Amino acid sequence: MARVVRFEDQGPREVKVGGANVRICMCGLSKTRPFCDNSHIKTLDEDSGKTYSYDGDKRTEVTGF
Repeated sequence: MARVVRFEDQGPREVKVGGANVRICMCGLSKTRPFCDNSHIKTLDEDSGKTYSYDGDKRTEVTGF
């Protein structure tokens, strides 16, 4: 069964773990989730109020949400 999961953040969240700062993926595109790999760069030019689907580097606008 496929699921649609909606991510609204466009950047990582930095958290302190022990004495280290760790960047957690909040955009949903990182290949190293839960950690950020800078994939959120792809989201920075998205239009506000629109929903997008990503398949690798291909971005498609999704309607009906």
